Amino acid sequence: MSSRTTTPRLALVLGSGGVRSLAALGLIEVLWREGVAPDLIVGCSAGAMCGALIAQGHPADKALEIATSLWTADLTRRRRWRAIPQMLWPRVWGFNADFALRDDKLILARLAQAFGDVRIEDLSPKLRVTATDAATGATVVIDSGRVVDALRGSIAMPFLFAPHNVGGQRLIDGFVSDPLPVSAAQDARAVIAFGFDAPMPRRVDGPSRMLAQVTSAMTNNLMHARLGAAESSGMEMLRIFPALKRRVGLFDTEALPYLVEEGRRAAEAALPKLAALLARTGGQFEPSCSNESSREPNPAGSGSSRHQHRHRIDDQARSWTDF
Repeated sequence: MSSRTTTPRLALVLGSGGVRSLAALGLIEVLWREGVAPDLIVGCSAGAMCGALIAQGHPADKALEIATSLWTADLTRRRRWRAIPQMLWPRVWGFNADFALRDDKLILARLAQAFGDVRIEDLSPKLRVTATDAATGATVVIDSGRVVDALRGSIAMPFLFAPHNVGGQRLIDGFVSDPLPVSAAQDARAVIAFGFDAPMPRRVDGPSRMLAQVTSAMTNNLMHARLGAAESSGMEMLRIFPALKRRVGLFDTEALPYLVEEGRRAAEAALPKLAALLARTGGQFEPSCSNESSREPNPAGSGSSRHQHRHRIDDQARSWTDF
C-alpha cells in the first residue's frame, strides 16, 4: 500500500487518543502561523482522522466544525442484535474474526460526508494512515486509495467494530500495533511526534476498569518503547505531549475547544525546540512568538486568516525547507 518517492523534510505524526487527538488542530495552527509547513502527515486511529482534515487544507475552525459532527458518542450506540447470541453460542450463531458489538453504517456515512471520494494520493501535504493487519498484528501503512477506507480501517477498534478490508487486508485499529506511528515517517528528515499517554483509571472497581488499566499500561509501554527505538536509530524527533489538566473521554466533543487551546499551548512551548530540530536537519527557523502574551488573539482562529497562512507558507518556509 506504499508508493513513497521524495524524502519528506518535516513529518507531523499524530497518535491515537480519541477526541484528544484533535488537539493537533491547535498545534498545526501555530506551525502555519510560524510558516512551518509539514510536507507529510502520518496518523493512526483518531489521529488519522485529524491528519486527513489537516491534509485537506481546512483551517482550524472549519476542521473543528467537521470533527465535532464526525466524532460523536452515537457512533458506538448502534448495537448489532446478533452480537450477544454470537458470544453466548458462538458455534450456533457463527462467531468469527469479523465479530463486532456495534454496526458501522453510521461511521461509514459520517466519513463519506466528511471526505467523499477524496483519494490519499491527491492530498497535499502527503498523508499516510496506519492500521493493523488483523491476521498478523503488523503495522500497515496506507498512502493511496480512498481516504474513507483508510480511516475506517484505522479506527476499527477490536471487538467494538469489525475489521475493514483495504487492498485485500483485513485491518483493525492502528493503535494496536503502534499508538504513535513514527516508524511510518522514518524517511523524513525531521519528525514532530504529537500524542498522549493513555489515561489510567483512577480506581479499579470493576472488570471494565481493570481491563482499561491493563490496556492503558500496555499501550503506553508500547508507544514509548517505539519512540525510544526510533530515536536510538537516529530519527530526528521532537515529542509534543500536551499536559491536560482535566480528564477527557474518547467521545467528549464538548472538550474540543479546550483541547485545541491546549494543543496551541503545547506548540508555543515547543517552538524553541522545534527551531533547534530544524537547525540540526539543515534548515533555519526563528520563532516569531513563543509565549502566551505574544500569541495572536482570537483563540478559535478565523477561517480567512488560516487560509492566508496557508497561502504564505511557501515563501515563509524557504529559510528552513530549502535543504
